Amino acid sequence: MGKITNEELLNKINDKFPGQLTVIGEPFGLLTLETGREQIIDILTYLKNDPTLQFIFLTDITAIHYPEAEKQIVVIYHLHSLVNNVRIRLKVFLNIDDVHIPTATVLWDGANWMERETYDFFGVLFDGHPDLRRILNVDDMMVFPMRKEHPLEDPNRVDKKDYFFGR
Repeated sequence: MGKITNEELLNKINDKFPGQLTVIGEPFGLLTLETGREQIIDILTYLKNDPTLQFIFLTDITAIHYPEAEKQIVVIYHLHSLVNNVRIRLKVFLNIDDVHIPTATVLWDGANWMERETYDFFGVLFDGHPDLRRILNVDDMMVFPMRKEHPLEDPNRVDKKDYFFGR
C-alpha cells in the first residue's frame, strides 16, 4: 500500500492543473488520467519534481491504435513513485492525421528508447526528440506494424484471422 492514496494524488494534481485532466478510471488500483498534448510535459514535470509525489521512474511509454475511435492513436505514459509506492497512467488521445506530441526526453533520458519504439510501431512523432528513427524494424519499412490498417499476412490460415487480433 502506498503512502499516498489515489484520491490524494488526484486532488494534488487537480489543484495544480484545474480542468486539464479527466479521470478515466482506476483499474486494479492504477489511477488513469487523460490530458492533452499541450499539457503533458508540464504535468509530467510536476509529477517528477514535486517533493511530495516524486514520480521519478518512467516505467513505459507506448501507444494503442483504436481504428474505430474518433481519435485513433493513444499515447500512454506509466510513472512510478518509488518513495510513495504508487503508480499512475496518463493517456493522450491523438488524431491519426496529427500524431505529434512533445518528447519526454527533456525529463528522462530513458524516454529516448521508449519513444523510438513507439514511433517505430505506431508512427507517433515526438517533437524535439534528439534521434527519432526506427529502432526495431528495418529503416526502409513504409508502414507502422502495430496500427490495425493492413490485413494480416496469409489470409488462408485459420489462426491468423483479423477478428482474433481486434481488427
